Amino acid sequence: MEYRKMPHGTRGEKFSALGLGLGGIEKVSEEEIEKTVRKAIASGINFFDLCGGGAKIYAPVGRTLRGQREKVYFQLHFGAVYNEEGAYGCSRDLKRVEETFLWELDALGTDYADFGFIHCVDTEKAFDNVMKNGIFEYAKEQKARGRVRYLGFSSHTPSMAHRLLDTGVMDMMMFSINPAYDLEQGDELGIGSVSERAELFKRCEKEGVGISVMKPFHGGKLLDAKTSPFKREMTKFQCIQYALDRPGVLSVVPGAQNYGELLELLEFENADPEERDYSVIGRFTPASAEGNCVYCNHCQPCPQNINIGLINKYYDLAVAGDKMAADHYRELAVKANACIRCGHCDETCPFHVKQQDRMREIAAYFAEK
Repeated sequence: MEYRKMPHGTRGEKFSALGLGLGGIEKVSEEEIEKTVRKAIASGINFFDLCGGGAKIYAPVGRTLRGQREKVYFQLHFGAVYNEEGAYGCSRDLKRVEETFLWELDALGTDYADFGFIHCVDTEKAFDNVMKNGIFEYAKEQKARGRVRYLGFSSHTPSMAHRLLDTGVMDMMMFSINPAYDLEQGDELGIGSVSERAELFKRCEKEGVGISVMKPFHGGKLLDAKTSPFKREMTKFQCIQYALDRPGVLSVVPGAQNYGELLELLEFENADPEERDYSVIGRFTPASAEGNCVYCNHCQPCPQNINIGLINKYYDLAVAGDKMAADHYRELAVKANACIRCGHCDETCPFHVKQQDRMREIAAYFAEK
């Protein structure tokens, strides 16, 4: 299992790159929920999102935490609530948010959540309600009291995400990332242009705000040619790897509705590079994304052993102001100036990036720094 370090972490936290979302698993028995979560932890998954799964999931999840609480990191959402039947809903009422949060901690048998997330801030109205109704201040208060260790938020909207990042107190962002959304081929939740979404991810990387990824399969639509906006199916492994390659991403959190679906997800760690290769999206790239490197490394192998995708990522982040990205570039054994302009990368790039020119540009940029 691959683990990624949280930039704002004060305890050396490292999250499994493959996380697990528990929305939808409430349809099976409590015994299967517990079995699924135990198997996930035993297999190396240590990052969980508990939003949307209904009230039923908390007791069995709590049972799995006994004796291994420090091994597990999870997100609770200020604004995700449950009705009398246990069904999930969204509320901006502070009293109900408080009651739900304290109930969740009690049901889980713990006195803290690793992340307190301000839930689903997609619109100006939602942002205003969070601020005016006291939910933002409540979240900060819970961190000060130690009931949450880190603050975060979930959103589908780049402009709202930037407003929350502007508060300067966020450690984590949960955001919807998949090829359909990033290439402007999604639904009403695929908000933002190619460049707007890319700039948001770069900002998170630059400021050390980690990203946990929701909706990596576009609600399952990308997995079926009949429902995919690209009219061609992708695999779960391709979608997961795509999200993991975006700047700032710490963990991709696909959902599993039962034990069998978890076992399918766990196979990602054993998948070979060909199974994870998502460069097929280059065949249905919109004009707005043409010429932009998405770090897929479909241009490999380079005869000079240049890691072209990684060098492009470090360059993009450095230009965005990330000083650490420049340091990472300088530590590479093979840099952009090793390019011999053989043309292999230009011929194989599915996004039609002129990588030969790009390597010359990158080499010149870092030579001046």
